[in-house]
Amino acid sequence: MAIVEWKKDDTVAIMIMNNGENRHNPEWADTMLSVYDEILADSDIKAIVLTSSDPKNFCLGVDLGWMMKAQTDNDFPGISNWLYRNSEVFKAMLMSPVPTIAAINGHAFGNGAMLAGACDFRFMRADRGYFCFPEIDLGIQFSPSMIEWMKRIMPYQMFIRMKWSGERMSAAELEKHGVIIKACENAEKTVEEAVAFAKTFNKSRTTLAEMKRRTYKHILDKMENEDPQYYDYKPEAVKEGRSPIFMFTPLT
Repeated sequence: MAIVEWKKDDTVAIMIMNNGENRHNPEWADTMLSVYDEILADSDIKAIVLTSSDPKNFCLGVDLGWMMKAQTDNDFPGISNWLYRNSEVFKAMLMSPVPTIAAINGHAFGNGAMLAGACDFRFMRADRGYFCFPEIDLGIQFSPSMIEWMKRIMPYQMFIRMKWSGERMSAAELEKHGVIIKACENAEKTVEEAVAFAKTFNKSRTTLAEMKRRTYKHILDKMENEDPQYYDYKPEAVKEGRSPIFMFTPLT
């Protein structure tokens, strides 16, 4: 089974992550972008629903096993390349010329929560799963663009609370604050309702794409002008014993 695949339901593309916890690594990023391009090549598609086939998890974010091995192997250029590639996945969901809807059918942690946040809309199952930023306990930082696109989906004080505490939020809590459109009965209903919502869209791709370019100009500016200082490989930082990228900071 492909780690990401898609199927068509009338005018909706259901994009399915199939790799268990759906951890983010180079293979995941490349496959996500390949499937995304394949979807948009179909001019009949009017919306994308992103979900997971795993019964427990939507997406648990960064593949820490891959990341730690890359650091041990001193493959900092490889980590840097992956950071840029992963950013392309987020940008694809954010700037898609058709609406993107996350059907959060289980846990969405870290980069997985960021992925759902990069989508235009969100539905989440209420019977199982949490939305969480565990980075504070892992010594991981957010890039400037991540902060900007997550601020657009939730009250700022809630975002700060979640970042500083690592607290897990339920679907009911997220619905109360407008982070998701609806807390659904179970995983099946989550996808079902997300797809039904997606089918209400039949908008011009050109018009939506331009609206997004104007609306999210500040996010795109951060992706282009601020994120690189945290993504780029810096040999001098390695020599000084510092992480060359934004991801990890010392835990004391």
